[in-house]
Amino acid sequence: MDDFTPEQVARGRALRRAQVPWALGGRAAGLLLTLVLGLTPAGAGLVTAVGGLFGGSRTAEVLGGTAVLVLLGQAVGLPFTARVRAIRTGYGLVTQGWGGWALDVLRGLALTLPLALAAVYGLYALTEWSPQHWWLPAAGVAALLVAALSFLYPLLVEPVFNRFTPMEPGPQRSALLRLAERDAIRVKDVLVADASRRTTALNAYVSGLGATRRIVTYDTLLHTAEPREVELVVAHELGHVKHRDVLTGTLLGALGAALAVCLLGLSAAWQPLLSAAGAPGVADPRSLPLLAACAAVLSLLAGPPQCAASRRIETRADRHALELTADPDGFIAMQRRLAVANVSDVDPPRLLELLFATHPSAVRRIAAARAWKP
Repeated sequence: MDDFTPEQVARGRALRRAQVPWALGGRAAGLLLTLVLGLTPAGAGLVTAVGGLFGGSRTAEVLGGTAVLVLLGQAVGLPFTARVRAIRTGYGLVTQGWGGWALDVLRGLALTLPLALAAVYGLYALTEWSPQHWWLPAAGVAALLVAALSFLYPLLVEPVFNRFTPMEPGPQRSALLRLAERDAIRVKDVLVADASRRTTALNAYVSGLGATRRIVTYDTLLHTAEPREVELVVAHELGHVKHRDVLTGTLLGALGAALAVCLLGLSAAWQPLLSAAGAPGVADPRSLPLLAACAAVLSLLAGPPQCAASRRIETRADRHALELTADPDGFIAMQRRLAVANVSDVDPPRLLELLFATHPSAVRRIAAARAWKP
């Protein structure tokens, strides 16, 4: 804690205390809505009613029910998201106007809704083909879908929300390319994301796989941090590539998706749940809210283990950055800058960290850098 002034520590804690209740409230509201619709006949009635507006066919119920569940989930979470955004605006972390934010919400919905409609339509096609064993092929499709999205995300999704321009030739670009070369990592290019349109937060990452791999830095990082600090942030991100974290994460994500579908198939076939949901069987579109509720519970249970794994991966990437640069003092300075610029709680309550944190706290990362020896 001696690395931060009392004012910096207090500011980070104040932001955490202001936004965490709203962030958790949004999660709780979304989960409650999903459980109410999935574990009572209300969800089945909603699917029937919406399907009836479009002719009442099985396909109308599947697609209409999926659309209304996605839209309801978005609507319930939106006030909480907006409140968190307003709080962060008060701390100077948001630069985008409300109109731009609303446009981003619509863009996200335009990406999410077609994917959800296609996935659920395919799922119910499989339940019609085999009401008992649909989850076996569905597990394989889910795994393939996760792998495909991991590869396509930097090519198709990232450009929807940010503009990327090649970094101008100069010392900074040359230093980052030399860093990747010294790490024996091939990168296609060094890009700058126009993050300042939305935030003052600092970040960088390595995006893509194989021939699509590129180093991406926020323009806020380039304008705020020292060149050496930018190198250290990128060195951390190169650590993820060196240890194949993206590939491993994709494979584990695919395996997790397949396992989740299997568990979903087993839980949704349990007759007491189907009776509570008012659905005669899993092949009936009225089971859709029940499947959504089971998926939400599985996601909730998987959250803390996923966070724990992420913290270990981030710790390993920190160690890689230290080994690559042999500059613990620079690493510590970089962590200070990131924590202050992002108004982070540098030493959050341990329970919050265990349940929700994907990265170690700034205090832990700095302590690990001081303990590191070449």
